[in-house]
Amino acid sequence: MKRFSQSPTDPDFIQDPYAFYDLARAAGDIFYWEDYDLPMAVSFRAVNALLRDRRFGREPVTPRDIPDHLKPFYDVEAHSMLELEAPRHTRLRKLVLRAFTSRRIAGLGPEIEALAQGLIDQFPDTEFDLLPAFATRIPVIIICRLLGVPEDRADDLLNWSNAMVSMYQARRTREIEDTAIAATEAFVSFMRSYIDERRNDPRDDLITELIAAEEDGEKLSSDELISTCILLLNAGHEATVHALAIAVKTLLEQGAAPALLSPDQVDATVEEVLRIDPPLHMFTRHVYEDTRLYGHDFKRGDEIGLLLGAANRDPDIWDDPSTFDPARPVKQNTSFGAGAHFCIGAPLARLELAHALPILFDRCPDLQMTAPPQFGNVYHFHGLERLMVRV
Repeated sequence: MKRFSQSPTDPDFIQDPYAFYDLARAAGDIFYWEDYDLPMAVSFRAVNALLRDRRFGREPVTPRDIPDHLKPFYDVEAHSMLELEAPRHTRLRKLVLRAFTSRRIAGLGPEIEALAQGLIDQFPDTEFDLLPAFATRIPVIIICRLLGVPEDRADDLLNWSNAMVSMYQARRTREIEDTAIAATEAFVSFMRSYIDERRNDPRDDLITELIAAEEDGEKLSSDELISTCILLLNAGHEATVHALAIAVKTLLEQGAAPALLSPDQVDATVEEVLRIDPPLHMFTRHVYEDTRLYGHDFKRGDEIGLLLGAANRDPDIWDDPSTFDPARPVKQNTSFGAGAHFCIGAPLARLELAHALPILFDRCPDLQMTAPPQFGNVYHFHGLERLMVRV
């Protein structure tokens, strides 16, 4: 396979990774990314197939050698369904889906709309950053309400989540690790006490449902409950914050938001936003049996990266894939993954975008960017650092 070098923390790459993806994809379905020391699937067919292929999974064949100072973080990861495979993943996912129902998610639409209206009411008349004023608040408050966590702890949860998610980023340093561990310990302590409270005082919320959820006579353990709640809080806002901000940026650049967000068009517009500039760009898998894939041999224990952002702009699947075109026929993309690990929060993320964006552009028809949008150094996520606007 062809080898390429590209620092994921290079400023030009951070602002636009797609030129590199195009270069790598032109060399074949899989290339070797020297900076990660890993093979990477870059075409849609390879990424989509590997997300679904049970010969590949999230659990490493050989357990990680975890330094003592990182143990609290990986103790949480050890019970996270994102990092597990069958049968533990299957059991956890079934239990969570019994609480995370489509009816419960769909019922949040009016709450999202009311929250968006309230946040817009507080917009200043001067230039401001839309991320903390709108894009960040909606996902974190909605996931707090869904779980039953007090909204007045939203800022703490947001800070803890941001610190923990930094463990997946290419810019990771020992200082970032130490901050993430402190956040993990605080997060676990909070969730443990709150879950204990909910056991004695059940409410109409997701934490109570998770406590009650049962599969074949077996319930979630306390550690599984804590890890699941942390995962839902982290995943339930992190990607959606990025997706919502990128959607606003994209629609402002296109200059046709009202038509693109009409009731009969909004769902297609949301899908196109997610396709063209997704909030997560890489997802790794471990090889469980020797196999030959797209002309390359892989051994049990190898690891491979899947470039979701590159797969979504594959010209073999989409005509003119770098052009934002909500009128194009909607096709499956890889923004939320596929297969057993398809994002459990995808319906909620789509709902938040579909309900919040039309209200924002209806209430703020003169919304405009006042400075070039800047993406943050957060790869393998992809999200704006700020979005300066004026209404």
